[in-house]
Amino acid sequence: MPDSSGDPKSWRNMIKRPKRGVPEGLWQRCPGCQQTIFRKEAQKRLGVCPECDYHWYVPARERISQLLDEGTFEEWDADLEPTDPLGFVDRKPYRERLKAEQQRTGLKDAAIVGTGMIRARRVAFAVTDSAFIMGSMGSVVGEKITRTIERATQQQLPLIIVSGSGGGARMHEGVLSLMQMAKVTAALARFDQAGGLFISVLTNPTMGGVAASFAALGDVVFAEPKALIGFAGPRTIKATIRIELPKGFQTSEFLLEHGFIDRIVRRQDLKSEIARAIDYCGK
Repeated sequence: MPDSSGDPKSWRNMIKRPKRGVPEGLWQRCPGCQQTIFRKEAQKRLGVCPECDYHWYVPARERISQLLDEGTFEEWDADLEPTDPLGFVDRKPYRERLKAEQQRTGLKDAAIVGTGMIRARRVAFAVTDSAFIMGSMGSVVGEKITRTIERATQQQLPLIIVSGSGGGARMHEGVLSLMQMAKVTAALARFDQAGGLFISVLTNPTMGGVAASFAALGDVVFAEPKALIGFAGPRTIKATIRIELPKGFQTSEFLLEHGFIDRIVRRQDLKSEIARAIDYCGK
């Protein structure tokens, strides 16, 4: 539009305005369908893709806020930290790796445990986080979960463990890590003998020694959709036995079909389903 001089190419029209870019962090790509998703929409859906229902990774503390009633979580054994008993070194010393992981994730190790309320039902609660050395089970993870099981036994609380572990025993701690599988399993056996209710929730991924020990031992086993669950990964199995694996092998849907888990529960329904299971079992 011309200015008062009538010149459509006046200085006002010649000013080049900088183009507005899209602010960083507004969008994220879904690992499932590869669509670009508005981040706030995904957060509103608890980290679930609105296009393909893919359940993204969420940190341990976010899991706690999703599943436990607001303001009810009391953390146990928050001061436990891993050490380097073997002086282990691969690409870098284990001690340095631990410090780097703690700074990056804000966690002291791959598990957070405590007590809280789920729909006003008091529970003992543990969650593992795959962001910390793939959620592998070192001495601290095993000790925290064992103590949680023992407190659940003493206080007669339902036990909820949410597993998000892409690794099993942590090789950096050798047999001290490997023995945690037996220790946690023994604690669960005592809990079961005392009449306790253990609800195991499997998320993507739940693999290795975690899947081979406590994650598979729930009285009720829930899993999120399309979660990878198993001991060795599908590529390792395929390379070992040299046959084509079934479609969907080691996913929640495949394992439900073969009786390994009890139900597939979408994330937005998980809190209500856990509370319902507690009531149904009379706990």
